[in-house]
Amino acid sequence: MFCAAVPVAAATGTTLDNKQRKNAQMQGTTPKRVRPYVILTLVVLFMLAMGSVIVHTRFGWFWM
Repeated sequence: MFCAAVPVAAATGTTLDNKQRKNAQMQGTTPKRVRPYVILTLVVLFMLAMGSVIVHTRFGWFWM
């Protein structure tokens, strides 16, 4: 479950960030310095990685 969610979360975060940058570029403004999608994506990826570590160490690698 975690192994499939990591690339999905990364792709979704990247897509949302690119849409935000493209919209700002079309409006003629510069993108915000702190972009929320990048931060949220990193938080989600960190949580998924921690969940994966917990599951794999608690149940053993052979269980997965």
